[in-house]
Amino acid sequence: MKPLDPRLVRTASAVRVHLGVSVAAGALTTGLILVQAWLLARTITGAWAGEGIDTLGPAVAGVAAVAVARAVLSYVSETSALYSAARTKSQLRRRLVAHVTGGRGRVWTAGPSDGDGGQEGAPKAGELLTLATRGLDALDDYFARYLPQLALAAIVPVAVLTVVFWADWISGAVILVTLPLIPIFMALIGMHTQARTDKQWRLLSRLGGHFLDVVEGLPTLAVFRRAKAQAAIIRKVGEQHRQATMGTLRVAFLSAFALELLSTLAVALVAVEVGLRLLGGHMDYQTALLVLILAPEAYLPLREVGTRFHASMEGVAAAEGIFTELDRERGPAAGEHAPEPAGSPAPTASGDLRFEGVGLTYPGRDRPALDGLDLTVHAGEHVLLTGPSGSGKTTLLSLLLRLNEPGAGRVSVRAPGGTWEPLLGIAAEDWRLGVAWVPQYPYLFDVSVADNIRLGAPEATMEQVREAARASEADTFVSALPDGYRTRLGERGARLSAGQRQRIALARAMCRDAPLVLLDEPTAHLDPENAAAVRTAVGRLARGRTAIVVAHDTGWLTRTLGAHEEAPDGPPAPPLRVVELQVPSVDVGVR
Repeated sequence: MKPLDPRLVRTASAVRVHLGVSVAAGALTTGLILVQAWLLARTITGAWAGEGIDTLGPAVAGVAAVAVARAVLSYVSETSALYSAARTKSQLRRRLVAHVTGGRGRVWTAGPSDGDGGQEGAPKAGELLTLATRGLDALDDYFARYLPQLALAAIVPVAVLTVVFWADWISGAVILVTLPLIPIFMALIGMHTQARTDKQWRLLSRLGGHFLDVVEGLPTLAVFRRAKAQAAIIRKVGEQHRQATMGTLRVAFLSAFALELLSTLAVALVAVEVGLRLLGGHMDYQTALLVLILAPEAYLPLREVGTRFHASMEGVAAAEGIFTELDRERGPAAGEHAPEPAGSPAPTASGDLRFEGVGLTYPGRDRPALDGLDLTVHAGEHVLLTGPSGSGKTTLLSLLLRLNEPGAGRVSVRAPGGTWEPLLGIAAEDWRLGVAWVPQYPYLFDVSVADNIRLGAPEATMEQVREAARASEADTFVSALPDGYRTRLGERGARLSAGQRQRIALARAMCRDAPLVLLDEPTAHLDPENAAAVRTAVGRLARGRTAIVVAHDTGWLTRTLGAHEEAPDGPPAPPLRVVELQVPSVDVGVR
C-alpha cells in the first residue's frame, strides 16, 4: 500500500489541487514553526536575563501572532482538504458509475470467483454499493488528515535539521541518526497492517453484498423457511468483520504507542546531550532552548503521518478496490480504440443487422451460450426467436444491447443505403440511443408512473407519456391509481401486477421511439388476458420498426406484429419471421 497512490493523482483532478495546497500549507507551516521556535527561545532567554517588557514585547506579540497564523492556516488547510475529498469522491463515483453502466463497452456483471484463493471476479452488487458509498466516505481522513501530514513530513524535518545543524551540529547529527528509525518502524508496521486492513475491507464488502442479497430474496427465504439460516450466516460474517476490525485497531493503537515511544526516546537523547553540554558551559542558553524546542518538531510530522495513515487505510483500500474495478476490461479488446460518442442515435440502428459465426462463452462456464450463429435481420423486419432454454436467445439480445461482446465471429450493421461495418466500431452510447428494450423482468423505479415511462426519453411531454401509455394498453389502470400518472410505484413497481409492469415497460419503449426494438419474453408468466394485451401493444410498438422478440409463448405464432394496427394508407406489416436457436454442444468452445 503506497503512501500516495499515483492512480489517485492521475484520476482525480481534485487530488492534484489538494496536493498543491498541502505543499504550500506545509511550507508556510514550516516557516511559522521555525519563527515560533526562535521567538520562544529569544523571549525565554531575555526574560531569564532580566530584560523588560519594552524589549521583549515585540517577541511576545510575535509568538502570539504566529500561534494565530498557524491556527488560521490549519483551518484553511482542513477546509480545503474536506472540499477536495468531496470532489474526489464525486469524481471517483462518477467514473465508477460510467464504467459499470458500460459507456464504452459492456456493462457491469458480477464475476465468478477465481478459485479458493479468495480472489474474486467483478464485485457483486452489494459489494459495489459498499465500495462506492461507505468505502469512499472513509477517504475524508485520507485527505483531511493524512495528505497534509505527509506534506509536513516531507518538509518540516529537512527544514528543522537545517536550522539545528546551523545552530549546533552535534544535536543535528543526533537527530539525523535517530530520525530515520521512525519511518523504518512505520514501514514495518504498515506491512503488517496492510493484510489486516485488506481482510477487514473484504469482509465488509462481503457482508454488504450478502445482506443485499438476503433483503432482496427475503420473501423467497421466508416461504422456504430459510430466513433464519441466512441470518446466522450474516451474524457469522458480521462477527468475522468485528474481529478483523478489532485486530486492525489493536495494531493501530500499538503502532501509535511504538512510534510515540521511539520519538520520545529520540527527543530525550537530544535533551540529555544538550543538558550535559549546557552544564559544562559548551553551549549558550538560547541555542540550547532553540534546539530543544525544534527537536520534537522534527519527529512529530513523521510520527503523526503513521498514525493518520492507519486512520485512513480503509478509504485507501476502498480506492484500490475502485481502481481494480476501473482497470477491469469492459471496453474494446486490448489495442483497440473506443470510439468517441457523438451524443445522437447511430444511423445504423435503423438498418440491417448481421451475425457471422458469432460465439460467446460467459466467464466461469464451459458450455458456450452461443456458437457459430449466422443470422441476418433486415431493416423493418420482425423476427421471433424461439428455442429451448439455454439456446442463447437472451444472449443474442445482450450482444445487440452492447451488454456483452462476442468471443468469436462478429456482429455487423449497415445503415440504410450504407455499407456493412462492425458493431464494435460504433460508440455504445450512440448505438443504445437507437434501441428500445423490454426485458422479461422490467425494472421499475420508486418514482412516478410518468417518470418511469419517460426513462428513455427524459424530455418527453406529459401528452407523449399518455399517448405511449394508451398505445401500450396501460392508460386505463394508470388513470385508476390514486394520483394517476403522478403515483409513485414503489421499489421495483410493487404497486403493480406483473402484467401491468410489463405494459409500463412497453410504454417506456414506445415513448423512446427508437428504430430497433428488442423484447425478451414480454408475455412470460402472464395470464392469457394480459398476454393478449401485451401482444397487441407489441404490435403497435413494432409497426414501422425493426423488432426482435424472444418468446416461448406460442401465441406469437398466430399473428403478424402490427397487422391489426396498420394505418389505412400505410404499408402492410411484414410477416413474422421465426428463427429457432439450438443449445450449443457442451464440447464446443468459442474460439
